[in-house]
Amino acid sequence: MSDVHLQLSKVHRHFGEGETRVRVLEAADLEVRGGELVAIVAPSGAGKSTLLHISGLLERPQGGEVTITGTPTSKLSERGRTLLRRNTIGYVYQFHHLLPEFSALENVAMPQLISGHDQAAADKRAMMLLDLLGVGPRAHHRPAELSGGEQQRVAIARAAANNPRIILADEPTGNLDPTTSDVVFEALANLIREEGAAALIATHNFDLARRANRIVTLRNGLIEDTTL
Repeated sequence: MSDVHLQLSKVHRHFGEGETRVRVLEAADLEVRGGELVAIVAPSGAGKSTLLHISGLLERPQGGEVTITGTPTSKLSERGRTLLRRNTIGYVYQFHHLLPEFSALENVAMPQLISGHDQAAADKRAMMLLDLLGVGPRAHHRPAELSGGEQQRVAIARAAANNPRIILADEPTGNLDPTTSDVVFEALANLIREEGAAALIATHNFDLARRANRIVTLRNGLIEDTTL
């Protein structure tokens, strides 16, 4: 595996004050390297989504440092955080959120066009990603014409469109049946290996989590490696 792409150092995040204060992260540490897939498995309410939001620069911690591809972010302006997030991080959610009026190819090409790539280059990378994820033959179909698993694989391709160094996924197979979940997770794992990105994935699926490079959990505000 390559360099550390995502690093959390002594990160603190709490909600509320006084007796109602809830400590979600307390001096939490985590490193994820390029080409590594790390699964987060923890009970509902433990803070998995908060961890992903902080890792993706969508929330600021109250203490500690989040370093993205070697860049400390605690002192960055909001614009600086937005630019770093846009250029470095891709997101996959439980629901695919594809634009219904556009084809699979167009959905994957669009983030590249927004970033300034020309149409030909965007289409070429979009097609490459769709082929890698096994949905190339469905490239010109709209989301409504795709199965749930196909839609989610297109969403993964879209998250990888701008070659992010970090991919964050929040229950990416949560809406899928077990067989389709297996296909989608394997497609995501293949993408991580091929692209050399670092992936942090929250999941309740223990069987899928065991196929990650590492499994971590949240306990008493700390991020702990675990064996399931």
